[in-house]
Amino acid sequence: MVTGKVFKYGDNVDTDVIIPARYLNTASAKELASHCMEDIDKEFVNKVKEGDIMVANRNFGCGSSREHAPLAIKTSGISCVIASTFARIFYRNAINIGLAILECDEAAADIADGDEVAVDFDTGVITNVTTGKTYQAQPFPPFIQNIIAAGGLLNSISTK
Repeated sequence: MVTGKVFKYGDNVDTDVIIPARYLNTASAKELASHCMEDIDKEFVNKVKEGDIMVANRNFGCGSSREHAPLAIKTSGISCVIASTFARIFYRNAINIGLAILECDEAAADIADGDEVAVDFDTGVITNVTTGKTYQAQPFPPFIQNIIAAGGLLNSISTK
């Protein structure tokens, strides 16, 4: 379960605005996060706090198939992205790096920027704490929940 303040975006937020290509010359997740969303929300990196939630409309993460985009979002402090739909490659990349994502059209349409939202990953229930409304997303099966809880695919399969 996570609870956080919402950063709301529209349709077709592509990977080039999530993390502009001019910053892809670094392997540092912290450096990538310091430029997350800057081409559409200059204040995002100054306002985001650990545990906050990103909400968007349709086709979130479209464009280039780079893991840098979900990595920048996760490292910035975002605990979950809720959208009407995700670009398929972004969807898989997010799971691979351990970023929780949920598709829920009704929640994406109703939730506003600045709302406080709680997400129960076990049940898929999204609660807009600000308005009291609840929404039902499809929860991930346990094996994907384990990948996300481990911080990504590689962590989930490594032996310690």
